[in-house]
Amino acid sequence: MATENAPTEKGKDSAERYRQETRAEEERVEAQKGSDLAKGADRVEERSESSDGKDPGEKQQ
Repeated sequence: MATENAPTEKGKDSAERYRQETRAEEERVEAQKGSDLAKGADRVEERSESSDGKDPGEKQQ
């Protein structure tokens, strides 16, 4: 959730903390892994393939 879309100040604070925490976790994982995590469409492909070995296109056929 984007912080500017939150309807209340408490929601905006929560969304910002969540963004910061997930970014910090992503940085820790990337450091541990030794390379960047896939982003955007590449991440969808990576996550889909890791679950069952098929890409999203194969699943829809």
